[in-house]
Amino acid sequence: MSQTKGFLKLEYLNRKRIIYRRNPINDIPTSVYNWGWYYKDGTYECYELFRSSAKINTFRSLKWHLLVLWYLNPTMSSDDFEKLARHISDKKNNFVTFIMIDKYLVNIINDVIACDLEKPPKNKSRKVIFKDLTGLTLKEKLAIVGQLIGRDKLVNEDMIYQCMIDLHDQNKRITVNALAVLLKCSARTIYRSLSNDLKLEKKILNKQNEKI
Repeated sequence: MSQTKGFLKLEYLNRKRIIYRRNPINDIPTSVYNWGWYYKDGTYECYELFRSSAKINTFRSLKWHLLVLWYLNPTMSSDDFEKLARHISDKKNNFVTFIMIDKYLVNIINDVIACDLEKPPKNKSRKVIFKDLTGLTLKEKLAIVGQLIGRDKLVNEDMIYQCMIDLHDQNKRITVNALAVLLKCSARTIYRSLSNDLKLEKKILNKQNEKI
């Protein structure tokens, strides 16, 4: 498939058989469905890089992405990882929004390579994980999330976070009103339920989509 301007150039990763998405491998799902998996207690093992065309816009985010790639590909050599890091950090390949100064990139590469591969990179907890190409609409996904993790409370942080992810993956701006409409509650309920972590995540996801 040809790569057009504005799209992430994943062809290099696919050609080199780089793993950049992985479902949980140790955590056992509470329930398995034809559309995906449900983890009652949540799982931190779901890594899904480059699901949308949103770009990396900070050094910190770039380092985290490279750390995940290094972790998911334990047999990769240091030389191959450096080539991958340079591909990801090259603005022309549409993964990042900024021009990376080489000495800073070298520092990041060295820091990542020095990390312990036995320790998983920091990640968000997920309770509901959808398979690719399910054919489900955003509203259908939210109905499933609401049914599974909204049993105790009408709206909770897990539901809001799942909604934020789905809006982000569809390159839509995340707003309190949009969340309220999709979760069928008042904007006030969303404001009350937004933790500081969710507020920060909302800001980061919106900033990524602004750079598309």
